[in-house]
This record gives sequence, C-alpha cells and structure tokens, in this order.
Amino acid sequence: MENFNNGIIVVTGGASGIGEATVRALVTRGARVVIADLQQEQGEALVAQLGSQTTFVRTDVTCEADIQAAIACATHTFGGLTGMVNNAGIVGAVGSIMETSAEAFDKTMAILSRGVFLGIKHAARAMREGDGGAIVSLASTAGVMGGLGPHVYTMAKHGVVGITKSAAAELAPLGIRVNAVAPGGTVTPMTNALGDGDLEALTQSIAAGSPLGIPCMPEDIADGIVFLLGEHSRQITGHTLVIDAGATTGGQQTPFFSQQAATLLHAGKREAG
Repeated sequence: MENFNNGIIVVTGGASGIGEATVRALVTRGARVVIADLQQEQGEALVAQLGSQTTFVRTDVTCEADIQAAIACATHTFGGLTGMVNNAGIVGAVGSIMETSAEAFDKTMAILSRGVFLGIKHAARAMREGDGGAIVSLASTAGVMGGLGPHVYTMAKHGVVGITKSAAAELAPLGIRVNAVAPGGTVTPMTNALGDGDLEALTQSIAAGSPLGIPCMPEDIADGIVFLLGEHSRQITGHTLVIDAGATTGGQQTPFFSQQAATLLHAGKREAG
C-alpha cells in the first residue's frame, strides 16, 4: 500500500462521489487532506468522521480566490502541498448542440475546464516552493472519444487531457508531475442524478454495460488517482489513465480476432504454401 505519511493534498469536490472515495483512500494511507467543495454540510460531516487529518474549505472551483484559499489552507494548516486532485465536476449542458445555450456552455466550461486550469496553476505555484508534487485531474472516457457524453462535457474533458499534457511538459523540470484519470461509467451521485435516483438499478445498468461485467465504483477510480499521486508512478507524467473496464478499447464491439481474423490466417497459410 502506498504510504502518504508526508502527503498534503487538496481534493476539489471531495465531499461526495469519487472525491470522497479519494479522500478516504488518502487518509487511510496517512495523508492530510483539504476537502474543497461547495457541499459544506457533507464536507464537514466527512471531516467529523475522518478526524484531524482532514479539514474542509468551502470552494467554488470557478472562483480563483477560492482555489487559492483552499491551497493556502493546506500550506497553513498542514505545512505545504504535495498533491492536488482536480475532481469537482457536473454533467452540465445536455441536449442537441443546435439547442444548447451559450449560458449553459459557459457554466459547464467554467466548472469542468476553468476549474481544472485554476487548480493546476495554483497547485504548481505552491509546489515549486517545495520539492515538487503531483497533480491529478478528472477527465472522462468522453474526453478520449466522441459520443460518450454531452457535447460541452465532452469538449471540456478533451481539454483536461490537453492541459494535462501541456502543463506536464512545462512543470516536469520543477519536479511536478501532471496526470489525469478518465473514468468510464461509474456509480456516483452525479450519474445517479441522471436517472430516477434508483442506485441499485444504476449499479446493475453500469455492470451490464461493462465488458468485464462488474460495476465501476468510486473506489475503483480513487485507486487510480492514488496511484498517480504516489511514488509508484514517479516516472509517469502527461498521461491520462483510462479506467473503463476496456470499453474504449473496443470491448463492446465484435472482436477483430473472431471470424475475420481466422479467414485472414487461413488466407495467409494458402499464400505461404
């Protein structure tokens, strides 16, 4: 198990879903964590449960001063910053691109794109004063191929993949690694809100859509985030780790190595003979 006894990490959107699972995983491994979220009641309840290794800062990730305050809290309360998780997100604007309003576009991009930019910017500023660190942002399988999410969400998540590569190139000489995680369908409050609120039905639906036949839970994504924050990934930067049970590798499609491949193999043998 990765040891984070010297870890001081800010997790945006840390009060629920993947963010909460990440906070719990980090605390279990000895890290001290700032939970930066708009959900004050849930955030404070999580601190009460996890204890003095955590603190809560009400944070709107679209507001630069709020991001600065969350990072300042880490440095003042715990003595520095070694990790940043840009997790806060929404589904945002949904519907035809021909009907999506500019206002809905702006709100969605502010949280999913501006929030990540600000998190990377200010985490890097804090980390350059120390011994470097690791930044992980939440992308999505919608950020690595089309058709897996709403238009604006897809655009923003592609942007997360892009800024991850770009920032990694600049910050590597400072000892700062920048990576992303791209979850597939995951059982979270955000995805549950898209349906009728039946968590069991959502879990079964995600399992049914998985090439591995098992539902992806927040803890599965948290494990990937923890890996990219830790020393076991010290050679990895600029990378987007896709966690989707193989869905984007073609796992849901008829595999090439079935009858077509057999036909080609037999054809090759005939030609060789």
